[in-house]
Amino acid sequence: MDEDQLNMAMRKFLKQVGVTSQREIERVAHAAAASGKKSITLKMHLTAEDTDLDHNIEQEIKLG
Repeated sequence: MDEDQLNMAMRKFLKQVGVTSQREIERVAHAAAASGKKSITLKMHLTAEDTDLDHNIEQEIKLG
């Protein structure tokens, strides 16, 4: 396995995930705040096909 190639592929994936996720979070956060919500709970579920990867992250984001 080429470590440099793997590193670059992971960085590209994480950049895409980060940018698109931030846009979606901002969209729903603005909508939730406009409807009077004080927080939202975000959840991320990461899997990799045909592997045992099953990673979950959950965090509450305060809107006010």
